[in-house]
Amino acid sequence: MPSAPSALPAPLGTYAHLLPPSWKTVITSWLAEDTPSFDYGGFVVGEGEEEATLWGKSEGVLAGVPFVDEIFAQLGCTVEWHLAEGADVEPTKEMPKIKVATVRGPARCLLLGERVALNTMARCSGIAWKSRKVLLKARQLGWNGIIAGTRKTTPGFRLVEKYGMLVGGVDPHRYDLSSMVMLKDNHVWSKGSITEAVHAAKSTAGFALRIHVECQSLAEAREAIAAGADIIMLDNFTPQGIREAAAALKEDWVKQTGGQENGAAKRCLVEVSGGLTEENMEESLCPDVDILSTSAIHQGVSTIDFSLKIQPRR
Repeated sequence: MPSAPSALPAPLGTYAHLLPPSWKTVITSWLAEDTPSFDYGGFVVGEGEEEATLWGKSEGVLAGVPFVDEIFAQLGCTVEWHLAEGADVEPTKEMPKIKVATVRGPARCLLLGERVALNTMARCSGIAWKSRKVLLKARQLGWNGIIAGTRKTTPGFRLVEKYGMLVGGVDPHRYDLSSMVMLKDNHVWSKGSITEAVHAAKSTAGFALRIHVECQSLAEAREAIAAGADIIMLDNFTPQGIREAAAALKEDWVKQTGGQENGAAKRCLVEVSGGLTEENMEESLCPDVDILSTSAIHQGVSTIDFSLKIQPRR
């Protein structure tokens, strides 16, 4: 069992404030997808006011609160939360389910939002939980670099998945193709060389976007840095290869600058990626690595089990 979440620093703000103006229309489309025509179940239960309890039934981290709030708000319901976003959901043998929230509104509206809300929160919370476990393990191993996700997200659901990473305490990495210039092997092969690819990117990216280059060898990493890359990714290196390459790149920088930020050269950030998981990442953690990126915190992770139950009539 990982250490308590209190071992990690608290967020400096409310993550809901990051959400773009367009996000509420996404919620509308989810509801439209789930009930594209007649609501037969709604006909059965009608519009009598009811109260439902949202239960957490498996271990995890609560994430996705603003999405659930908006789902029910669009249906004329209200949500009263009993746990804060980012809090542990910790059922026990004595208490097999935890009261997470109370939802109030017309019966048919509660049921219209039920599955959309549960699916969204289960996935978001699962990503937050896995992210937190990986981050805690890295810190317990004494490594203080950045744990990041990847762009291997689900089309149409990226906002929720990236949000879950933030609640879990990790870096969501680039949000989309416009967020950073990442030059991978296909870009390099198509352009002809790393140097040409970096120069082409810099000609349009301007000062505000970092140039990130995927490298298959130490020689490629050195070429990328010489061309002006800001971040190099050591992709699919062996653990020993990571240590040797990262140390060599840091030594290059020290030789050029004497270890001082004197303008003669900048230290390029070193990222490692490729098949890294909670189980095997220890081998790849070393002081000369700045970023460890992995899709294992959001691809194929277990969901957290939640349920919504209307209070039975007495």
